[in-house]
Amino acid sequence: MATNSHIEWTDATWNPVTGCTKISAGCTHCYAERLAMRLKAMGQANYRNGFEVTLQPQMLELPLRWKTPKRIFVNSMSDLFHEDVPTTYIKRVFDVMARTHWHQYQVLTKRSDRLLELNKELEWAPQIWMGVSVESEGCIYRIDNLRKTAANVKFLSLEPLLGRLKNLDLREIDWAIVGGESGPGARPIDPEWVIEIRDQCLEARVPFFFKQWGGVQKKKTGRALEGRTWDQMPRNAELIVL
Repeated sequence: MATNSHIEWTDATWNPVTGCTKISAGCTHCYAERLAMRLKAMGQANYRNGFEVTLQPQMLELPLRWKTPKRIFVNSMSDLFHEDVPTTYIKRVFDVMARTHWHQYQVLTKRSDRLLELNKELEWAPQIWMGVSVESEGCIYRIDNLRKTAANVKFLSLEPLLGRLKNLDLREIDWAIVGGESGPGARPIDPEWVIEIRDQCLEARVPFFFKQWGGVQKKKTGRALEGRTWDQMPRNAELIVL
């Protein structure tokens, strides 16, 4: 599926792969899994396998048809660097992103080991932003792996934030997103964790984006932090209008 997105930091989603498997605590209440099973029940063809990893080659060239520049979240319903996604297919996704220079792409992974392993084989066009998810201190190694890649824009998705992240090394990081977990079974977030990360970003001059407090009803909890919203984006993030 490729749709307009309700995610605060992107314009659209593009899923040339669907499905995933859980690898860390942040995956416990995976929104993508819930949605995939709902779409399967509705008869949506791309989700005929539910949440099993499935290549969707018919979706590969959709961005070529989008003539208006968009900021696109790649694989909101999967992880491009999942071990079941062939390297040749990952390269095909990167080729499409390189050819559609008028868009910006946000690729996010928890599998930073494989990202680093493939780094030198990938074409890092300027419009490709690469990020890693870090939900707790046990996942901080993912930031070090990201830092070693040749991506032009490197970002962190610190969500669902499940604990304190103190003394973050933000060298060569261009953007940080923070958010609490939402939906059924959502685990609580401590405001002090968010403030501490915000202050580290301010000190390191890293743009900071606070997505949400989350909870079972995230619309009620909102996204204001200390009386304001934080919507900072990476430097030079403006889309080029054709």
